[in-house]
Amino acid sequence: MTAQKTMTNAAWAQLGLLALIWGGSFLAVRVALDQIGPLWVVGHRAIWATLVLWPVVLLRRLPLPRGARLWGVLIVMGALNNAIPFGLLAWGQQHVETGLIAILNAATAIFGVLFAAICFADERLTARKAAGVALGFSGVVWVIGPSALSGFDPGALGQVAAIGATVSYALAGVWARKMMGGLPPLTAAAGMTTGAALIMVPLAWTFEGAPLLDLAPATMAGIAYVSIGSTALAYIIYYRVIALAGSGNVLLVTLMVAPVAILLGVVVLGETLPPRAYAGFALLAGGLAVLDGRLLRRPRARGAAPAPKF
Repeated sequence: MTAQKTMTNAAWAQLGLLALIWGGSFLAVRVALDQIGPLWVVGHRAIWATLVLWPVVLLRRLPLPRGARLWGVLIVMGALNNAIPFGLLAWGQQHVETGLIAILNAATAIFGVLFAAICFADERLTARKAAGVALGFSGVVWVIGPSALSGFDPGALGQVAAIGATVSYALAGVWARKMMGGLPPLTAAAGMTTGAALIMVPLAWTFEGAPLLDLAPATMAGIAYVSIGSTALAYIIYYRVIALAGSGNVLLVTLMVAPVAILLGVVVLGETLPPRAYAGFALLAGGLAVLDGRLLRRPRARGAAPAPKF
């Protein structure tokens, strides 16, 4: 197994910026939903992110995807990693507080580990990983609460939609590993958002009507943020952090996004979350910490703390 890279100050700074950007996306989507439907929110997100990412790919002279098979792979990836989860999260935010959606979204890493263990022989579920998954799932159960089992009201369905989004993200990770080797990350990101746009625009037009042209300034700001900021720019930063610190360390952002979203929901939207939501997030965070494993490691020498080994 390859050792994890060390988190440098530059990597921490970019990881923090990524958490702030993604944490703000839940507020931006909630603002846009006041005027347009969730399908058009995702449609706009995919369109404008695509129009930003392809010029970046061309300016960097990265290889372009060629062939029907590769484009088919990218369209499926766009569905699993963009269209489906973005759509489910946006729909859920119509009925559930943004902070609660963000907490449930943190379960993405839990499902990612579980699906990887099922699909790949070299990702077996060790005792530590099994404990982390179990702890994370207990957090999800605490967040949702027993009331979700008593009926299918919009709030309960919104939470189920958020969990469905995390499952879709996990399946996207499996699909990417199996089918997308060798394609530069930014090219893959541009291809994914293109695929998502091809899926979501017809769906939005069919079920929510033609796009509105007289959008309010707040709606346009929300769309600009989620498309250019939390999709196109976030992809660029995300892959930079992976290059600097490795894919294992970038998963730390999962723990950092939810507090940002919760704080913005409280300050800007006046949301109040039930105590069980915070208790559930604590369990989820504990599960992610166990999966990460670094908190369980002991220093190898006494005295000054050694540089962390990631």
